[in-house]
This record gives sequence, C-alpha cells and structure tokens, in this order.
Amino acid sequence: MERIESGKYVELGYDLYEVAADGTQKLVHQTDVEDPEKFIFGVTQGMIIPLEKAVEGLQAGDTFDIIVKSDEAFGPHDPEQIAELDREIFIVDGKFDENAIKPGAVVPMMTADGYRINGLVTAVSLTKVTMDFNHPLAGKDVRFAGKILAVRNATPEELNPVHGCGCGCGDSCGGCESDCDGAHH
Repeated sequence: MERIESGKYVELGYDLYEVAADGTQKLVHQTDVEDPEKFIFGVTQGMIIPLEKAVEGLQAGDTFDIIVKSDEAFGPHDPEQIAELDREIFIVDGKFDENAIKPGAVVPMMTADGYRINGLVTAVSLTKVTMDFNHPLAGKDVRFAGKILAVRNATPEELNPVHGCGCGCGDSCGGCESDCDGAHH
C-alpha cells in the first residue's frame, strides 16, 4: 500500500468539529463519501499544516484525529475582514430583499478581483449592511477526525491543473475561488 508523501494524490473523509474553550465539541462539517477532501500532498496550497503533518506517512484505511489551535487552523478573527457596505449594493430590480439580506444570512459576494467569497451579514441598517468575511471558523480551535480513503501517485494533470490550485478537483470546481474556496481543510 502506498503511503502519503509529497506528490501523492490523497482523499480524506472526516468530521470537523469546533472545539470550545471548555473542551466541548460541536460538529460543523462532514465530508461526503461521494465528495471527499482531495489534494496533492506537499503541492496543494492552503493546507492546514498540523493536519498535513498528522496524515503524512499514513495509508488508505488509516485513521487520524487531531485538534488544531485557531492560529494554525483558519487563523485569528480579523476585524479588517468586517465591512460596512452601502445597502443599495443589495437592491435587485428596485427592491431590497429583506428575507435574504438579514443578520445571520451567508451571502455570496465578488471581490474587486472577481473572486467569489461568502460573507456573513451581521447587521442591516437603513443605509448600510455590515458583513463579516472571516472564515466561519476563524479564531476557533478545531478537531479533524477521519480516515484516509485513497492514496496514489498524482497524475500530471493533477500536479499541474488548468486552474492552477493543485486541489485535485479538476475543472468541475471551476477554480479554487469557487467550490474549492481556496482554503483547504
């Protein structure tokens, strides 16, 4: 059986938990067997380093369970990632959709560079919409508990994908800015 090392294509199945200061854990994400986390070990950008170290050397069928501190997981909560936007940006066909743009809603937005990002609406006033563009788990410790589903040599196409992120998701993800979201777990 092949072991995880640089240049290997890897598929992980895992549960991701938010770990509170008191040690309690809340399940926040599960990969689907039909759509596991896919990456090229040592090549894919944006991997969480402690997770990468935890799976190095493992083979298909092996399990992993690691708690990652917030600064090494999704980073600290950054106040610079909170923006007050003019309410008129959200007017479509002359109407402001109060059902879609309300505190707690996650709204897809485009950056000035054309990248798709999600923002959490935190407040709505008569003139402004306040949005938080931090990763939902920024500032939080997390736990990854899962299993190695596949390990094999990466293909040349996977090592040099058309969209350049090395995420192994091929053209189906439309680039790391979309479904891969540029931040691999």
